[in-house]
Parts: sequence; C-alpha cells; structure tokens
Amino acid sequence: MRLLLDTNAFLWALTNMPRIEPVREMLLADENEIFVSTVSWWEIAIKTRIGKLDAKLKSLRDTAQESGFIELPLLGSHAEILESLPLHHNDPFDHMLVAQAIAEPMRLITGDSVLSKYTSLVIHI
Repeated sequence: MRLLLDTNAFLWALTNMPRIEPVREMLLADENEIFVSTVSWWEIAIKTRIGKLDAKLKSLRDTAQESGFIELPLLGSHAEILESLPLHHNDPFDHMLVAQAIAEPMRLITGDSVLSKYTSLVIHI
C-alpha cells in the first residue's frame, strides 16, 4: 500500500508520538511505501519562519530519507485535482496533500478529521 503522511503525521512518526500508534504497524510493514510530500517541506519551512514551529528542515529531510520515506514532488496533475476540490476548510497545504493522494492514488494519513470529507482515501488518526 502507498501511504502519504500529512505533515502532522510525519512529525508524530519521527518523534514517536503516541498519536501515531494506530498506524505504526502500517508504517513499519515492509510491503508499504511511505511518502512525504514536498508540500510538507514547504509547510514546515513556512511555519518555522513565522515562529509556529521549531524545526530544522534539513535535519527532518535527512531523517525522513534515512527512515526510508519517499519524497513525493508536487506535480501539475496534482494541481489539476486541487482545482476541483471543494472548500471544506482553508488550509492550502492540506488541500494540496489531498489532491496528491487522489491523483496518485494513495492513502493519506492525518490527524485532521476534516480531510475525511474530501475522499475515502484519508486515514484519520
């Protein structure tokens, strides 16, 4: 199974937070591919710049690569899906991640329950 981690789920997985427990086995299963979107790198960089997050992006990217996570670029085909998404909430990062999950397709693991309104591909934890 192909799994895309929302930014919050990615950070929980790296820091071994209890919130990730419901999907831990999925993340560790050899048969699953775990993706982190470049959208998450942008979100982390922006939130670090404005003081909402204390993180070192290079360190996070290095750790993700060492952990076997696959970087998913944002493509034009993802933007085409994004264009047609309803506006259930106003987070542009979430919108892009949902569009990527639909376009690829892959399951999106997130702590944001609102994302389940967009697609059945969402796994809410």
